[in-house]
Amino acid sequence: MIVVADTTPIISLLKIKRLDLLNKLFGDIQIPLGVFEELTRNPDFTDESEEISHCSFIQIQSVDGREVSLFRKATGLDQGESEALVLTDKINADLVLLDEIKARQVAKAIGFNIMGTIGILKTAYNEMFITADEIRMAVETLRSTGRHIGEKVFSALLETLD
Repeated sequence: MIVVADTTPIISLLKIKRLDLLNKLFGDIQIPLGVFEELTRNPDFTDESEEISHCSFIQIQSVDGREVSLFRKATGLDQGESEALVLTDKINADLVLLDEIKARQVAKAIGFNIMGTIGILKTAYNEMFITADEIRMAVETLRSTGRHIGEKVFSALLETLD
């Protein structure tokens, strides 16, 4: 399965110290250079930057800057989201990992298969890579760190747990 990730799901998984779930669920993950730069250039996240820089299952891909620029202008998405969607198309990925609503709407309109942080956690739970208690703790951590995931989405995930 070919999977492309945007920045936010990776940051969320880093926050809960479960980046490993991406590898367990999908194997290698493709990210565009813009996403890598978003993940590694913020001085507030040096530990996360180190983890991403040395992560063996995250593969960095380049995309055409002109194509990304045009895509950004047409959609209003940020650099990382635009590069992730352009890369998804370029490599004919099976799945794109996105959390932001507008990016998800654009991806859906294009016809891409989408999953976000909550979907990753739910799938990992179904595959028994994470327990219900770990998910509850993860949700609390994500809430407390201000991740951009709606309360209804958190609640829906918690309701699915045994």
